[in-house]
Amino acid sequence: MDSNFDPFPLRSQFPSLNQMVDGQPFAFFDGPGGTQTPDIVIDAISGYLSRDNSNLGGAFVTSERTVEVTFRARQAMADLLNARRPEEIVFGQNMTSLTFAASRAISQTWHPGDEIIVTRLDHDANITPWVLAARERGVKVRWLDFRPEDCTLQIDALPDILNRKTRLIAVTLASNAVGTIVDIGSIVTMAHDVGALVYVDAVHNTPHNPIDVQALNCDFLAASAYKFFGPHTGVLYGKYELLDKINPYKVRPAPDTPPGKWETGTQSFESLAGVEAAVTYLESILGDGAETELIELSEYQGRRRRLKQALTAIKRYEESLSFRFLREAAQIPGLRVYGITDVERLAERAPTFSISMAGLRPRQIAERLGQQGIFVWDGHYYAVAVMDHLGTLEQGGLTRIGFVHYNTAEEVDRLVGALYDLAKQR
Repeated sequence: MDSNFDPFPLRSQFPSLNQMVDGQPFAFFDGPGGTQTPDIVIDAISGYLSRDNSNLGGAFVTSERTVEVTFRARQAMADLLNARRPEEIVFGQNMTSLTFAASRAISQTWHPGDEIIVTRLDHDANITPWVLAARERGVKVRWLDFRPEDCTLQIDALPDILNRKTRLIAVTLASNAVGTIVDIGSIVTMAHDVGALVYVDAVHNTPHNPIDVQALNCDFLAASAYKFFGPHTGVLYGKYELLDKINPYKVRPAPDTPPGKWETGTQSFESLAGVEAAVTYLESILGDGAETELIELSEYQGRRRRLKQALTAIKRYEESLSFRFLREAAQIPGLRVYGITDVERLAERAPTFSISMAGLRPRQIAERLGQQGIFVWDGHYYAVAVMDHLGTLEQGGLTRIGFVHYNTAEEVDRLVGALYDLAKQR
């Protein structure tokens, strides 16, 4: 698992990484719940508020600047996701709010007797909005399960529940709880064969792997900027023809064309400045000479190519951290790692691990690690269906460890050592 990726120059751009507790630096393994932000994002947000703060549509310079900030953020996300045009990018309060709005709009095309499919591997933000919409429209909800032994989605069972009545499949690209990466391409192909739409939750995948919505051919894809080093803003990609055809709930003065007709009320423009800055940060992480450092990506050009190269490098580096963690975790008595643990299958998972330890509740593990400056999550992380299927809800869920590219091998060793100590103490 060799990787030439060097996180240390990048770490200096994150002021939060300089904090200490009892002489130990903070080790942030809480990325799945929200990543830290680099200086470029912080500066972009404060810069907008200090110089450009306005609203759209004014006949003066700060309003014109706000229009430009919004366009640049839309173009940046289009480049990150490889959308066909910036008008396919919609911004909102967060992924959950955007999905509720999308479910309300899309479900207006459903009729009693229609069906939808959700999965037990998903975050609840990609389950409950669809379930509620289906209930209101008299539509049947079918569930696609995952295998508890390795937490992989049972895609081979999809043909048994997919049919001409299916109107939509809501599915995650990567599980925020157990890290499983889903083969979206095959799901999209099967769905489109019966005329169904596919709505993808890419929130957890975005900081770890390149995304190409044209290659996936999904109809909608949602993300959250605060999961890829940006501010708390939601992002929705939709094929333009669908965004244009479907009518969301909106106020009368709002535009009648995408993307404006999907953006409810005034946006957080300072956050949009931060979104563009987060994409700029990702684009720049390999520095000069990146064009020749990775495999040829001839189908991409300019910023889109640099972003794909950067995220490919991130994926490789994070796999090396995952390898290091899984190799040592297997030796800790009483520790169980959920999901894919075979180091030969690291490409099938994100660097996110839910664990349990005999004799300790998830909260106890998180508290004891937190006292040492090692930050991890505990609970169900809104992946209620995952925890229920694994039978861990009653015990308080699981403890979640997440790596991102600013984490180091030394931090992983420190984490493993702390888990070894916990295992001895119990």
